[in-house]
Amino acid sequence: MRTAEIFKDKKVLSLEIFPPRRTAPIDTIYHTLDELQGLNPDFISVTYGAGGSETNTATLEIASAIKNDYGIESVAHLPCINLTKNEVLDMLAGFKQAGVENILALRGDINPDFTPKQDFRYASDLVSFIKENGDFNIIGACYPEGHSECPNLVDDIRNLKTKVDAGTDQLITQLFFDNNYFYSFRERASIAGINVPIQAGIMPVVNKKQIERMVTLCGVELPKKFITMMKRYENNPIAMRDAGIAYAVDQIVDLMAQDVDGIHLYTMNNPYIAKKIYAAISALLAA
Repeated sequence: MRTAEIFKDKKVLSLEIFPPRRTAPIDTIYHTLDELQGLNPDFISVTYGAGGSETNTATLEIASAIKNDYGIESVAHLPCINLTKNEVLDMLAGFKQAGVENILALRGDINPDFTPKQDFRYASDLVSFIKENGDFNIIGACYPEGHSECPNLVDDIRNLKTKVDAGTDQLITQLFFDNNYFYSFRERASIAGINVPIQAGIMPVVNKKQIERMVTLCGVELPKKFITMMKRYENNPIAMRDAGIAYAVDQIVDLMAQDVDGIHLYTMNNPYIAKKIYAAISALLAA
C-alpha cells in the first residue's frame, strides 16, 4: 500500500528504525520489531547505511520483513549522493521484488571519506529518476528550521517545491524541539503551493550525548525549556529518560491539537520509549 493514501482516512503514526551496526547480528532488529508491532504503526521506515556511505542490503531485508512478515507497511530509505543510476536501478528492482512500495528519497549526508558520485546532486534528481523508472510512493525530507546548507528559508522552500513537483507524494520533517518552527514551516509550504501531507518528525531525547550529536548533525535549535530540562536531569539517566519522553509527548499533544497530518517517531530502536509515548497519545490518534 502507498503510505500517502493513509492520510486520507486518519492521523498517521509511523516509526523509524535503523539496521544494526555491522558488528551486531541483524536478528537484534527483529526483537525490536516484535515489541514495536503492538503499537500498530501505519508504517515503519528503515534507514540506510551510516552516512549513506555504502550499499546497505540490510535496509531491503528489514523493509521486506516488515511488509511481508509483520504485515506492516514499510518505507526504505534511499540516499543517492554515493550511488550511480545503475545502482539505484538495481535497488529499485530489489524493492519491487520484495513488495516494498514506499521509498524515502534523500540526497544523503556528504561523507568526507567518500567522493560523491555525480549521477545525483539533489534529492529532487532522485525523485525524478524513480518516477521515470518505477512505480513507487515517494517520500521526501523537509526541514522546519531550514536545511543546514541552504542560505535562507526562501530558497529552502523553493528547493522543497522543486522536490515535490518532481513527484514527491508526502513529506517527513527533520526532528525539531520547538513546535513554532513547524507551524511557520507549514505556513510557508502552504503559501508555496506544497499540498502533500507533512508529518512531524519527533525524537525523544533521553541523554545529553544524544542531543549534542543531533545538534551537531542537524543544526536544530534547543528552546530554553528544553535546555533547562537537560541541565536539571543530565546526571540522572532515569530522570533524563522520563523527562525526554514527557517533552516528546508534550510536543505531540500540541501538534495533534494543531491538526498535524501525522507523527513520525524516531525510535532509536528503543521499544520502551516508543511504547511509553504511544500509551500517552494513542487516544489522540483516534480522536
